[in-house]
Amino acid sequence: MDINLIFRIAGIGILISVLNMVLKQAGKEEQAQMLTLAGVVIVLLMVIQIIQRLFTDVRAVFGL
Repeated sequence: MDINLIFRIAGIGILISVLNMVLKQAGKEEQAQMLTLAGVVIVLLMVIQIIQRLFTDVRAVFGL
């Protein structure tokens, strides 16, 4: 597993949380919620790619 992926996910989380606080302070709760949802979707897409690679490796190991 690549350590850069962990740093990317952490960076996205920190960026989203800072922007979320700024938007909430400005009274834009709806945009803050949409930003949080978009951040979760981006991270999930990154994780899904890693899981797909894992399943491909498992299939190759067992010859399925």
